Amino acid sequence: MEIERKFLIDEKAFDYTSYPYKDFTQGYLCTDPVVRVRREGNEFFLTYKGGGKMVREEYNLPLNKEAFDHLIKKADGNIINKRRYFIPLDKYTVELDVFKPPFEPLIIAEVEFESVEEANAFEMPSWFKKDVTHDSAYHNSTMSKMKLKPL
Repeated sequence: MEIERKFLIDEKAFDYTSYPYKDFTQGYLCTDPVVRVRREGNEFFLTYKGGGKMVREEYNLPLNKEAFDHLIKKADGNIINKRRYFIPLDKYTVELDVFKPPFEPLIIAEVEFESVEEANAFEMPSWFKKDVTHDSAYHNSTMSKMKLKPL
């Protein structure tokens, strides 16, 4: 079970660029339910996510590079590229996604929790701007289906 909240950040109030990061590429084979292929640095995964916003099932299965390369070509819609920074915050790790074109300058922070109660009790730090946990427009699966204007 994945329990997480999502936030927009005030990037002028916090310099995240000195923290460790990984580059991600992901594509969606299906968005209801979510079936995604993802490259995280040099690791590859097939992920299933159940319905829900803050709480939902999630299963990750390892893939090899060849399987990822094959499946990413079958993805529907937009391929999402982003750099994820890993930022310690008290007992949590903020996963800060800085999206690359065509979703630039979007930046979303995600924080995972052990329980719904813990998630609901979480107080945003000052550099978090807005809670978008329940806004499906900020789900990567939704972004993959967006109609984009040609450059």
